[in-house]
Amino acid sequence: MIVIVSFLLGTCVGWIRAARKGGNRLDKLQYAAVHAIFFTIVGLFITLLIDRIA
Repeated sequence: MIVIVSFLLGTCVGWIRAARKGGNRLDKLQYAAVHAIFFTIVGLFITLLIDRIA
């Protein structure tokens, strides 16, 4: 669940950052993809840490 939420959050953050910089649609998609990948990896590590601790 954390991974899915982090993916969606990363997508939104990337889209908003590109929009604030005045990017076109392809810029927004690229920023959204990169942020989604990064946030998903971080979410995966958080999930693994929680699983190991519990």
